[in-house]
Amino acid sequence: DKEVLHGINLHIAPGTVNALVGPSGSGKSTIARLIASLWDVKDGAIELGGVDIRTLPLAECTRRIAYVSQDNYLFDESIRENIRMGRPAATDAEVEAVAKAAGCDAFIRGLERGYDTVVGGGGAHLSGGERQRIAIARAMLKDAPIVVLDEATAYIDPENEAVVQQAVGKLVAGKTVLVIAHRLSTITGADQIVVVNGGRIQDAGTHEELLKNCPLYQEMWR
Repeated sequence: DKEVLHGINLHIAPGTVNALVGPSGSGKSTIARLIASLWDVKDGAIELGGVDIRTLPLAECTRRIAYVSQDNYLFDESIRENIRMGRPAATDAEVEAVAKAAGCDAFIRGLERGYDTVVGGGGAHLSGGERQRIAIARAMLKDAPIVVLDEATAYIDPENEAVVQQAVGKLVAGKTVLVIAHRLSTITGADQIVVVNGGRIQDAGTHEELLKNCPLYQEMWR
């Protein structure tokens, strides 16, 4: 019922990595969800290749954008079918190949029924980190040109973090990427870092530029 984003003006160039950073509650996830077309804007427009996304069929938007959040939902189906939802026509071999690339083949094969294990409602039979890796595998199989990562590694335990970071690296290779990150160390190489505060864009630039010019970013980095 109230406006949470104010005067946002943002350009994301094709093939670049873009990060949204800022205090908790600043509006980062709202921006990401609007870009992923989970909600529609009330004022202004979000354009994809110069076309207002509200004029595109929903199937066209979802085909072009893969959205991976920290709270990914798995359906009460087998692991194989949950991954295959990224591309319903994928073969079993393609599903398993992408699970390997996402670093989840080993834990899946360790389960009693392997890829045919049913995950429970919302993926309740798996840990948060396992659900996250399956969601990343699903997004990799989808192979959409735009990838939105909303704290996609939030629930990963330390011993699996390197595996998941590698998986995310493969997921985003050659894509247009928007990532929300709390740990600034993971996005220092981004082409554009956008500092969001109080529903507004406070500053934008590279890591080096923001360290020089943006007090809020300096404070967050310290």
